Amino acid sequence: MGPLAGLRIIDMSSVLMGPYSTQLLGDFGADVIKVESPDGDLVRQIGPARNSGMGPLFLNANRSKRSITLNLKRPECRDALLRLCRDADVLVYNVRPKAMARLGLSHEDVAAVNPRIIYAGMFGYSQDGPYADRPAYDDLIQGASTLPYLFSRVNEGQPRYVPSAVADRVVGLVAASAILASVVERDKSGCGQRVDVPMFETMVSFVLGDHLGGLTFQPPLDNGGYARQLSADRRPYQTLDGHICALIYNDGHWQRFFAAIGRPEMPQADPRYRSFVSRMAHINEVYGELAEIFLTRTTAEWMDLLEKADVPAMPMYDFQGVLNDPHLVATGFFQTVEHPSEGSIRQMGVPAQWSRTPAVPSRLAPRQGEQGAEILREAGFTEDEIADLTATAPAEQAPSTAIEI
Repeated sequence: MGPLAGLRIIDMSSVLMGPYSTQLLGDFGADVIKVESPDGDLVRQIGPARNSGMGPLFLNANRSKRSITLNLKRPECRDALLRLCRDADVLVYNVRPKAMARLGLSHEDVAAVNPRIIYAGMFGYSQDGPYADRPAYDDLIQGASTLPYLFSRVNEGQPRYVPSAVADRVVGLVAASAILASVVERDKSGCGQRVDVPMFETMVSFVLGDHLGGLTFQPPLDNGGYARQLSADRRPYQTLDGHICALIYNDGHWQRFFAAIGRPEMPQADPRYRSFVSRMAHINEVYGELAEIFLTRTTAEWMDLLEKADVPAMPMYDFQGVLNDPHLVATGFFQTVEHPSEGSIRQMGVPAQWSRTPAVPSRLAPRQGEQGAEILREAGFTEDEIADLTATAPAEQAPSTAIEI
């Protein structure tokens, strides 16, 4: 029974952004009902799998949920969804709002059956601007929010995307916060509302919080960009036998670092290292010299030296290495659990911790439609109605808007 126990969420989202957001809420104790089209969530098919439709990306973004399959182009299925919304606290979707309206599931449609519901949408762009109707995906939003440009500043002019669905996950986190804030407000006012979380605006805010720089001021003081983050040598340092991640940041770090390597005079002898301001002014030179220094010892030697000097450092892991990190092993972050259809799988724990209402995943990721009959029975549907609503529809009848965002 996590801190959100008693909160019911109708989750119409698919792929990653919405499902990641609702998984967080499910892990925190909410009852999340995942509504899938007859074709199922596309992400079910991504990555190696033991059984079709149960790929690793799906398994890691859809636990703590129950699944029901509804073909929302059928009027009776659309009506069933609205009936489920009557007792729900939140409806989450990540198709474009016009697609929801075409399905007869606009904010007005849903609020008509439940005025207290939070109607939360994640999609590409604010509905107040000229991009309102455009489709959007993680790669597009990364590019528009300047992330590939940042890479080009430090990578010999070559832009690239972050090799992670960072826009989907950041927007999912922001949406979870917005949903919870709306629930708090609803519990005070008694009124639900529509909540829009656009990807473009969210990611521009996220990235430019670091990099707006002198463009913050009118007139501008520079052309933007946080110099330390854009230094070409801000990267894991190569050692004699690998790499290490170290951040020697404040005055105390630098004093202890130079003392540990036998050069205690450096912070005063070299004006570039004398203060935070002077280090920032010469950040490329400072990081370049550090890169040379780190080549003189092994990774293990550096880890021992930096830990004793209380200078922040961590190993640079690959996928296998992080699974064996001693801290994560000690905290039980990675757990091997038995999935009813997929056998032994590894799952990650809930990072946040509560002293009184701990959050524990309530169930493993469901097979498509696995709890459909159970969900409908709870809502008072008859067995004949359940059989009709959960009948598998031909793939060509599935809503074409299922994955458009």
